Amino acid sequence: MRVLLIGANGYLGRFVADRLLADPAVQLTALGRGDDADVRFDLATGSPGALTRFLDAVHPGVVVNCAGATRGGARELIRHNTVAVATVCEALRRSGCGARLVQIGCAAEYGPSQPGSSTAEDAVPRPGGPYGVSKLAATELVLGSGLDAVVLRVFSPAGPGTPAGSPLGRLAEAMRRAMQSGDGELKLGGLGVQRDFIDVRDIARAVHAASLSAAQGVINIGSGRAVRLRDAAAVLARVAGYGGALHELDGPPGHIRPSIGHPRPEPDHAGLVAYPYPDGCGSWQQADVRTARDRLGWRPRINLEESLADIWMEAACRI
Repeated sequence: MRVLLIGANGYLGRFVADRLLADPAVQLTALGRGDDADVRFDLATGSPGALTRFLDAVHPGVVVNCAGATRGGARELIRHNTVAVATVCEALRRSGCGARLVQIGCAAEYGPSQPGSSTAEDAVPRPGGPYGVSKLAATELVLGSGLDAVVLRVFSPAGPGTPAGSPLGRLAEAMRRAMQSGDGELKLGGLGVQRDFIDVRDIARAVHAASLSAAQGVINIGSGRAVRLRDAAAVLARVAGYGGALHELDGPPGHIRPSIGHPRPEPDHAGLVAYPYPDGCGSWQQADVRTARDRLGWRPRINLEESLADIWMEAACRI
């Protein structure tokens, strides 16, 4: 089976590439904007006709699209997340290759959900920001394309390669700096949200399974369990061996919640990290993952502690 992977050098794409390359039955071709792609092509500016000619030449059986942008203004997000997918869909419609499309969506398409609930694929999407809107528009393009296509709606990725600017990446970096400077206390903001974290290697397994399946429509990819970010911070402190106190800044100005861990005597100085969770999904998200189990035969295998240990290992090696 020949697979064309778009976005192989991105956070998710690297692990998807590794997973597909490990399958001896897969012949992988990588398309992207970087010099190390097998074929250089920018979906946001390239024409559907040019991509069609490439598809007809390579004749893939599956196209996996991991490309996209997570940051930037609305115009940039629409260009990289929506216009790019429109180009892929139109090229596949014109091509004679008949390839199946596996599109990577995201949980930000759903927007905020009711605390305590599990979000299933039939939930009405109400994205809370430009990123979610741009990804939802891409999903609707795929679903309305008439192609053999599936959208994997990925919840909150974690594990090796986690970007330093992401919430978990920032937690690890703040902890690394505190340990490096001998701070006995960390003051952290934005820890009240609860998210469904799923390891990037489990996401790659889901993409592989979707490539081989006949499933269509939208399929959630998550752990099925919401975790409060302050609990993730406590686990990260444990795997890092950080013995200081974690003080939470959520709440009214000047308010500090009780510490997580063991407070030390008054420190000389303390680290400060305050930021909102950036996905526009409010205080709670948890996936209903029964469809992935039933239609892909997929279940998550890697627990959050292992994911956080890998995030910490990379952060600890950063200079």
